[in-house]
Amino acid sequence: MDRQTFAGDGSTNRLPNPYPWTEKLIVITLLLAGLLLFTINLGNLPLRDWNEGTIAQVAREIINAPENSDRWLFPTLWGEPYLEQLPLVHNLIALFYRLFGINETAARLPIALLMTISVPLFYGVGRELFIIRQPALLSTLVYLTSLPLVRNGRFAMLGGALIAFQVLLLWSLLRSRRDLRWCLGIGLSLSLISLTQGIIAVLLASIAFGFLAWDTPRLLRSFYFWGGIFIGCLPAIACYGIHWFHYQDQLLDTEILFQSFQPIWESVGDSNRPWYHWLHLLQFLPWLIFTIAGLRFAWEEQLWGWAKLTLVGSGFYFVFVFVMSARLPWYILPLYPFLALITGAILNEVLRYPQEYNYPRHWGFLLLLLGLGAIGISIYYALEEQTSYELILIFLTVGLTTGISGSLILKRDSQFISMLVWGTYLSLLFLVSSPHWIWELNEAYPVQPVAMLIRDYVPDQAPIYTSYPEERPSLNFYAQREVIPASTEELKFYAEQSKNTYLLVDTETLEELDFIDHDWQHHQAPPNWNLLTPSTLE
Repeated sequence: MDRQTFAGDGSTNRLPNPYPWTEKLIVITLLLAGLLLFTINLGNLPLRDWNEGTIAQVAREIINAPENSDRWLFPTLWGEPYLEQLPLVHNLIALFYRLFGINETAARLPIALLMTISVPLFYGVGRELFIIRQPALLSTLVYLTSLPLVRNGRFAMLGGALIAFQVLLLWSLLRSRRDLRWCLGIGLSLSLISLTQGIIAVLLASIAFGFLAWDTPRLLRSFYFWGGIFIGCLPAIACYGIHWFHYQDQLLDTEILFQSFQPIWESVGDSNRPWYHWLHLLQFLPWLIFTIAGLRFAWEEQLWGWAKLTLVGSGFYFVFVFVMSARLPWYILPLYPFLALITGAILNEVLRYPQEYNYPRHWGFLLLLLGLGAIGISIYYALEEQTSYELILIFLTVGLTTGISGSLILKRDSQFISMLVWGTYLSLLFLVSSPHWIWELNEAYPVQPVAMLIRDYVPDQAPIYTSYPEERPSLNFYAQREVIPASTEELKFYAEQSKNTYLLVDTETLEELDFIDHDWQHHQAPPNWNLLTPSTLE
């Protein structure tokens, strides 16, 4: 590698850009490509459990609050104080509710726009690290075509906002090496992250300061550096302070302790599966195939700023995520921007020396294997009785993309990179245009028909209990009331105690219930759910 093309210390002087319009065209193109991928068909599927339904409901209660209410600062969930997160994202969604009404598109659009802006911003991160355009552009294309980032950038959840603010933090951090005024941007970014997910702000701040201690230690001795960060952090400090005086011990037990730090030592999610995050990391395919070689390349190039940042970032985050007891999907999200930079660097190395670089043959074989698997899945869906043409198209595109790319690698043809980028982008575009981009909806029954039944037959203040073993925030959101899980014995007890009780039960539970005290009216909702209402109230 031509070592003069990479920045090592922030004091490196920049060469004037002889093609300013090229840079503007790239930024505009990346912005439009991201806008299409993150916003198309945002409202074509219902909100999912858990966080989408919960966050959407908190945002609805914010806009339904009386005028001059302070609920935007002290939000509620079903009338009770909501202390799981600070309400930055919830207020953004509430603002879009006011503009576009309460619907799925308005709930998801703020996060999608933040992720759209993060794409050209990530290109700026690459330009600060690599100086030359090619590795910066390759890293951004990897970032743009990463399945976990695309999906989380379309959910009404905290993950997409967290990634966007992380990219802003990295951009401000790198620019501060040349201009101390950007230290204010570091502080503001940390404020935004802490107002989204508190503990991640601590982790990303540790990564930022660890990188500077290795790359540009002079900044850590600057009063202006720390002063700018402190001023930028004032919004988060003020918000936490206001919440402390308002909630006091209740805040310590929930928002700060439980949600931020307790997952480090207490099991949350799929804690019994130590391989949980490794399985989620597979969603970074096909780029994950090159990331391993990129990590080794970064280790060999430790003199340069891009290698220092990616090694510190990925190293800190691997230790944090894979050691902590909790297992939740969003915990691994901030790792992907570092992996995108690493992957872009190794792909740039391939493009710079296509005739001399000894391509690892396992790259080609793994891509061919992925291609065969994807084509096999597309054939499987083609043979099903209820053919899903969208899934056939998606997996066929993935199979052709990875299969052709693998054969190009075996032929030592560097055009495999262009093939992978365009094919992966097209595959993701087909995915988000289809009704399959939220596959978690298939894990439980559809909520909208059941919610419509509840709105039609259950009075506003009447309690409703369900035989479904877990709470479903998405059902609560669409039904506009809480549906409380209960066992079969509890359902019998509630029904006997009050004639104003409403039950939502599946067909199997309905057969187990034996009501003899009074009659019940049955209302059916697909696929196998029954709403039982007291006949005396019909």
